[in-house]
Amino acid sequence: MILLVSWGLLAFILSFLLTVLVRRIALVGGIVDKPSASRKIHARPVARLGGIAIFISVSAVMIGILAGSDALTSGEITLWHYIGVLLGGLILMIGGYLDDRFDLPAHTTIVAPILAALTSIAFGIEVDKLTNPFGGVVILESWQSDILVFVWLMLVMYTTKFLDGLDGLATSVTSVGAIMILLLSLTTAYFQPDVALLSAVTIGAYLGFLFWNVHPASIFLGEGGSTFVGFMLGILAVISGGKVATALLVLGIPLLDVVWVITRRFREGGICRVFVGDKKHLHHRLLALGWGQTRIVILYVAVASAFGVSALFLQSRQKLVALIVLSLVMILTALFFVQKERHANVRS
Repeated sequence: MILLVSWGLLAFILSFLLTVLVRRIALVGGIVDKPSASRKIHARPVARLGGIAIFISVSAVMIGILAGSDALTSGEITLWHYIGVLLGGLILMIGGYLDDRFDLPAHTTIVAPILAALTSIAFGIEVDKLTNPFGGVVILESWQSDILVFVWLMLVMYTTKFLDGLDGLATSVTSVGAIMILLLSLTTAYFQPDVALLSAVTIGAYLGFLFWNVHPASIFLGEGGSTFVGFMLGILAVISGGKVATALLVLGIPLLDVVWVITRRFREGGICRVFVGDKKHLHHRLLALGWGQTRIVILYVAVASAFGVSALFLQSRQKLVALIVLSLVMILTALFFVQKERHANVRS
């Protein structure tokens, strides 16, 4: 436990200090998010590139641990896995910087997440089996694992990318996810000290940045950061033995929101419309109802924490039931806002 706290605290301090440095660099370089577009909700320019501070912190601490001990490689995770994670994160940082600096078209920003996911797979990140909620396990072939991991990482990265619409929202929810995986990896049923340590480092880096990202934020994650926080959570879920259900429960509401939004956009204008941002995500709709940003973030964290904690005690079949309940809640919420929007259009 002392090891977890020590390295996690170091990641926190590094992220805390580096965020200040990155913010200054972004402001001097004019790499800011301007409140000019219709879907922006902040009133003043805010520095981007915040994800760089998180990435450097995670990378530096990870490399330091790997160089000084076998604490991260004492289980089934190898050095090659960590290299894949670091290279995948670096790709996201490069792609994110280019987008934050030059405001690339939305359909081109998908290249970096695709390359990051493929890189991690190439270095051995895989799921060899999944727990069957109806009993037993499902053994996966190599190609099945590759497809599953790729789809999973892309799904999580785009969920956190779309979630990054309010101050501190994406970082808070992914922190909850990392905490749940840490707690699971410390239980006697799963005991994985290497996964717990990587989770602690990740949480520390997230929280160090979050101090500056809570409302009113002085720096944003940026394109690279919004995908990297999801990338790391997705990786933790995979290397911890395929704890995808746990991450799904934590990310349930924002993930279903992504499905809802993408489906609506596709129906409105086809595939091209999918890449056009708007202010119709759930958190935007709550904001339109008069909720404050802090209140919305607390709601998301509370829901993520409640379902995440349930994953610590539920069996596979019970987790499936919890996912179904979460889906029903989201469907009812979507229907509520659709009806509200229709009534507003009729009145106008």
